[in-house]
Amino acid sequence: MLDSPSRVVVTGAAGFIGSHLCERLLADGHQVAGVDSLSDYYERERKYENLEVARAHANFTLEESDMVETDLARVVRGASVVFHLAGQPGVRPSWGSHFDRYVHDNIVATQRLLEALREVPVQRLVFASSSSVYGNAEMFPTKETALPRPVSPYGMTKLAAEHLAFVYMRNFGIPATSIRYFTVYGPRQRPDMAFHRFMEALVDEQEIEIYGDGEQTREFTYVSDAVDGTVKAASADVVGQIVNLGGGSRVTVNRVLDTLEDISRMKPRRRYLPAAPGDPRHTGASINVAREKLEWEPRVSLRDGLTKQWEWFLATSAKRPRVTPT
Repeated sequence: MLDSPSRVVVTGAAGFIGSHLCERLLADGHQVAGVDSLSDYYERERKYENLEVARAHANFTLEESDMVETDLARVVRGASVVFHLAGQPGVRPSWGSHFDRYVHDNIVATQRLLEALREVPVQRLVFASSSSVYGNAEMFPTKETALPRPVSPYGMTKLAAEHLAFVYMRNFGIPATSIRYFTVYGPRQRPDMAFHRFMEALVDEQEIEIYGDGEQTREFTYVSDAVDGTVKAASADVVGQIVNLGGGSRVTVNRVLDTLEDISRMKPRRRYLPAAPGDPRHTGASINVAREKLEWEPRVSLRDGLTKQWEWFLATSAKRPRVTPT
């Protein structure tokens, strides 16, 4: 599948993880067809910046389109692997009237892709799911066999898309694998995500807003580790399986801020807010399946990864105004 150079498709190519995945696949010698609607969830200019390296590569093409509307059979034709990372992210915005967008981007778009893969068979579909499907898990570290109980509309739509992939696998033989990311961070992290918000408030000398008491724990996964596991899932013997990708340790939000203070040598001013609906109190991944089936291991510690993101943040903050698309 990915042992030799081939044509692959990456949906959500202009996103945080998707753009890193494209660069990894291009470096490995593959032809990469990216698909992205470049939605307005955050500034389009940031997404074009994410693709700066990929767009300069001769083996990369970008299809800017809504997956629900475009001819996906044409897009996936000739591909050996499809990495499906496209979707509407974010727990807090998934309530209320925004829910329609989550259904459209996370469920309907996935169903359209699966229909296209009935017509154009591929060797593997790797679907990017989320630890949000677990909700408030009863056991830590949480195994893939735990009963999913999402506590947000976002988590529900990711679980629905997972089920769709396996429904199409059982009925039409589409070789699907689902990977569940646990809080990915690093350079290009979305501006709505916690580490990016913390860094922005720090350099602007603003209060850092923390939802809850800061003692909630998260499993943080550095982006290069997440990408490595994603690539390995395309060729490992994991069809029909779910695989957790986590950073290897659970850390409190307060501990993250302590580490960031040490790295930046700046004192954060913390403002604690009520816990947000849909945010689980704790997340933590059992990664034994990834270790055994993918021969994968997280390699970047939280401190090293946070340092890399901080350095990237400072460098790109100095670069504004951003590059506009050509």
